[in-house]
Formats: sequence, structure tokens, C-alpha cells
Amino acid sequence: MTAKRFSRRAVLRGMLQGSAISVALPVLDVFLNDSGTALAAGGPLPLRFGTWFWGCGMTPERWNPVAQGPDYAITPELEALAPHRRQLNILSGFNVNLDGRPNQVHSSGVVGTLTGNAPLVPDEFASPSLDVLVADAVGAGTRFRSLEIAACGDPRHSYSRRSTSVINVAEVSPVAFYQRIFGSGFQDPNAASYTPDPALMMRQSVLSAVKDDRQRLMRAVGSRDRARLDQYFTAVRQSEQQLDIMLRKPEPLASCAMPGAPVEIAQGTEIETAEANHRALAQLLALALACNQTKVFNVVFSPGASRLRRAGSSADHHQLTHEEPVDTALGYQPQSTWFVERSMAAFSEFLDILKSVPEGDGTLLDNSLVLAHSETSLAKTHDVTGIPLMLAGQAGGRVRTGLHVKGNGDPVSRVGLTVQQVMGLPVDRWGTRSMETQRPVSEVLA
Repeated sequence: MTAKRFSRRAVLRGMLQGSAISVALPVLDVFLNDSGTALAAGGPLPLRFGTWFWGCGMTPERWNPVAQGPDYAITPELEALAPHRRQLNILSGFNVNLDGRPNQVHSSGVVGTLTGNAPLVPDEFASPSLDVLVADAVGAGTRFRSLEIAACGDPRHSYSRRSTSVINVAEVSPVAFYQRIFGSGFQDPNAASYTPDPALMMRQSVLSAVKDDRQRLMRAVGSRDRARLDQYFTAVRQSEQQLDIMLRKPEPLASCAMPGAPVEIAQGTEIETAEANHRALAQLLALALACNQTKVFNVVFSPGASRLRRAGSSADHHQLTHEEPVDTALGYQPQSTWFVERSMAAFSEFLDILKSVPEGDGTLLDNSLVLAHSETSLAKTHDVTGIPLMLAGQAGGRVRTGLHVKGNGDPVSRVGLTVQQVMGLPVDRWGTRSMETQRPVSEVLA
């Protein structure tokens, strides 16, 4: 087959145990425009946004680089990320301003980073998290508005929230995650034929009836109930949109390849177990992104007040941050710092996985923007000044990378505003009280 005749729909076909199978091909130049930056039909390559979270912060003097700009020296706690420095921005010195509110330990930092608003009580999300705002803008055209995964085995380990009580629960099992993505609702975008699932057609008609009932109910109740019901039916509307997508034949994506089913992995807080679970979940997530099942994702390697522990040890990371003495010769807590270094190695592996998927003239990472963050700087003191932040990926050319940018005490909401503007949201200010800002981090904008 010559390049001129090569179709984006082409697959390798064969027989396996009497059944016809097809195997999708990777992205090839003949699928794309002449510059390799968009699909040949003219559509842009998908742009994704995601968060990657680890708990219990870092050691400021061992994590924060000194020099600004592209020529900073890699610090000890960032050493594992050295191979990615050209695709990565390190952001230091950005604060969560409490404005007189109490520091809700292991909560104020993450909530302030993701909402631009310090909580009054633990885990209070007075406004949607950053990923939900992005998903509302870009996620309606995919099967899943967002996907959440957590490596330590607890589905409650998710900071993706529309409100305090409306949580996007995380997937913790690679097998369950595989079935959710590639199970009965999955439609291979490279398949030669497409048949809508009759069960989905039935579910769509049921939701249409709910829509009619909703309108009658909303007219019959008072304003307070209408406000309560509106949030509930938002989820129904999102389901309708997703079902509509599932009843349409997807656009072909040559980078989408159907994986084999994973083997179930033990779950727990031993760090080797969490690393293995994270690896398996991340690989499936990358395939889901490549197959355009979602454009928004959230990863929790370890939650706030991290319970990661060494094999055979009862002392976890969080406990060590408070009980381990500072080594007078080293000037830091070596056992606590070991968990930070392992967390950065896990983030490095996550970026490796995104980089392993070719797309056009680049990779899945090149067409993504990943915000990595923790909930504190020095966990021993629960400090929410100098929150550690990183931005990885070039967002399809919208972001400059390879930089260290100092916030100099500016509010962390500047980073959230930057993310929204990069992702195309029409917003010129974000945050509340002293964290309200109109200043994106212009150094990283291409």
C-alpha cells in the first residue's frame, strides 16, 4: 500500500481463535498534514489537561532551584526529573493566602491551589476545582468528561470536585479501570464499521424522559429546591451528552491501540505497591487519552497526609514528617525526604508514559498540560507558603518549557489562571480575596 492510498482508518486485520480482530496503527505521517501538526482533514490534535498530586510536600532547600530561567541547577529532590527538564517548568515561591482563616492542615494547600480560595473548614470546595472548570469547557466532546486515578487503593483520594459534596471518585483498580475505558461502551475509533449499542439507545430514551420530568419538577418546586435540583440534574445533562457521543462513530485516531487486559495488582500503602499500581493505571490512562476517551484527568500518587510507607515498616511518610528529627549533619529529615524523592521518580515515570505515545510530530506529552502539585511545602510545619508546583508539557505549542519561575510570594492562583487561559477558557481573573488575580505566569506562555 502506497503512502498516497494510506488511510487513517487502516488497521492490521487477522483471525484469533476463529474471531476477526483488528489492531490499530500508531500515528503515521500520512495521517497528518504536511507539517505533522494536525490531522490531514484539518482538525487539530486533541489538547489535554491533567493534575498529578503527591502528599506531604518537599524540603524547600533541597527542592527549590536557586537560579531563575532555563539555566537553573537541578536540586537533589528534583534529580529524578532531570531527563524531563526541557518539557518541564518548576514553579517555586507561590503561596496559598489564608486571609485570616485557619490553616486546615493538608487541606488548605490543595484547595487553595485548585480553587483559588482558602477553605473555612477542611476539604471545603466553595467553587469547582480547576480540572472541573477545564472539563466544563473542553470535555463535552469526549466519552468521559474527566478520568481520575489513585495509586494507594482508596477511591476517596480525589481532589476533583464540583463542590464540597460532589466528588469525581478515583479508580484504584487497573482491572476495573480497563473495563470502564475499554469495556462494552468503548468504540474503537479505527474500526472499519460501527454499530451503536442498543442498550445505550434504550438508556438515551430513558434520560430523555427524565429531562421532561425535570422540567415539570423544576416548575413545581420553590427556589431553594430548584437550586438543589439544578446541581443534581447537571450530572444528568452531562450523561446525556456522553451518551450522544457514544452513539456517534468516533473520528479515527491512529495513536489509539486497544491494550490487553491487565492483571489485578495488590493495593496498599507500601511504596512499591503504590508505584506498581500507579504505573498500571497511568499506562491505561495514556491509552484512554490517545483514544480521545477524555481530555481531562487527575492522578493522586499519594494523598495529603501521605500514608506511604516502606515495606515492613509501620511508620508512614506523614508520621515521619512530624516525628523524625532533623539530621544535624545533613540539615534535613532523610527518611521523610526519601519519600519525596520516590514521589518525584513516580512523576518522572508518569511523564515517560505520556512521552511514549507518539502524536504527529511530537508526543502525547507535547499535546498536554500537566499541573503537578502538593498540599504543603515543608510538611513538618504544614506550611502553605512556597507550595511546590510544576507544569509539564507544551500544550500543543502554547507553553514554553524548561524554566524555573519564582513566584516571590505571589498567590498560587496565578498558576490556576495560567492553566485556564492556556486551555482556552475566556477568563481574565481568578481567585477570591487576596488570591484574586489578573496576572498569569507570563514567563511560560508561548
